[in-house]
Amino acid sequence: MTAKGIACAGNWIVDIVHTIDKWPQKSDLVHIRHEVSGVGGGAANVIMDLAAFQTGIPLYAVGLLGEDLHAQHCRKACAAAGVDARWLASTPDHLTAHTLVMNVPGDSRTFFYNPGTNDALAEADIPVEDIAAAGIGLFYLGYLNLMGRLDAVDADGSTGAARLLARAKATGMITVADLVSADTPSFAATVAAALPHIDFLFLNEIEAQRATGLPILGPDDRDGMLAAAHALQAGGAGSVILHSGAVALWLDQDAHWAVPAPVDPARIISPVGAGDAFCAGAIFGLHQGWPPARALALAHRAAAASLQGATATDGIPPVSALI
Repeated sequence: MTAKGIACAGNWIVDIVHTIDKWPQKSDLVHIRHEVSGVGGGAANVIMDLAAFQTGIPLYAVGLLGEDLHAQHCRKACAAAGVDARWLASTPDHLTAHTLVMNVPGDSRTFFYNPGTNDALAEADIPVEDIAAAGIGLFYLGYLNLMGRLDAVDADGSTGAARLLARAKATGMITVADLVSADTPSFAATVAAALPHIDFLFLNEIEAQRATGLPILGPDDRDGMLAAAHALQAGGAGSVILHSGAVALWLDQDAHWAVPAPVDPARIISPVGAGDAFCAGAIFGLHQGWPPARALALAHRAAAASLQGATATDGIPPVSALI
């Protein structure tokens, strides 16, 4: 890649993660044993993970915040991580997006989400051409299907997200997009609109089923994953990186498979953000021009490291510890 730097646009969220003993019955009380706050969302998690890698690559935050304590948290996190926040806009009209995460160790996590500024984020808030003019080589947008205005499908079948990705691609930037496991009626249509403008698409097996309508019979169904990835390529995507807890597929002209090393369950603190850590590892590999096998190896190690942190990003070490 000639141009250097990575811009991450889209979701900015403050996650307030509560660790609880068990999920309560209706009207019951359970104790919160631990509470921690951190930034979350596709753009925020990926860029903070990339910053934690400590590689010196210029990193740029892009999105929309409110004018509240949650916004201050996001801006402080950027400053502490050395992330350039010049394109992190503000509005007084909406609260910064935030999520209450209920984490039962070794069992499940449940999210109570206030979309706030993420649903208000519009095309005008993301100055694609200015970003490209700054010499940035890679433009990430995520999550598709968790950005209200940008996900809305127009009468002509397009979306704001699709137009942003098309503009980014027209500037010569590499375009990367990630999905979220939202069960919405327009999920497939929102993804289909963006596919022709995505150079590298990240998604898990659940999202692949919802985007294509094709069955994937569990996290190790390689035939189902490969069929879905081919369908997404037929829809216009360049390379498809489809990951589950059991295996990852990188489909370009060929199919590249990788299996993660097992993680001791006793070392897992929270699964929040593991998928984004996987994405960050692979994006770093993309930026460096690595082959898929090497990028997937780093992606899996980053995801494993993420499992050992309470928030989405605090378990990520420098990349030198993962290579």
